[in-house]
Amino acid sequence: MTDTAIATHGVGLTDAAATKVRTLLEQEGRDDLRLRLAVQPGGCSGLIYQLYFDERMLEGDALAEFGEGVEVVVDKMSVPYLDGATIDFEDTIQKQGFTIDNPNAQGSCACGDSFH
Repeated sequence: MTDTAIATHGVGLTDAAATKVRTLLEQEGRDDLRLRLAVQPGGCSGLIYQLYFDERMLEGDALAEFGEGVEVVVDKMSVPYLDGATIDFEDTIQKQGFTIDNPNAQGSCACGDSFH
């Protein structure tokens, strides 16, 4: 018998971000998608964030639920880099989109797309 327990992660999602995720899923007419946050090598500072909808659950994924129908999934290699991070959604004249506040990032590049 295999262990089917799903790990959890320390990534948070603000109410504004959860509402936006729920709205996007409703617009797509999908209830089988999760918001996936990952860290991958790249960018001018060494690591870049990837944030996208994913229907897959991969071995070792960590999952957290934020209200009805909003789940955030993080792969096991990214969990240590993202523990304590918060996903937010900004909708202002200057900026619209998801942002990631990560206390583990020691520094970031000028464009803000990568960190180390």
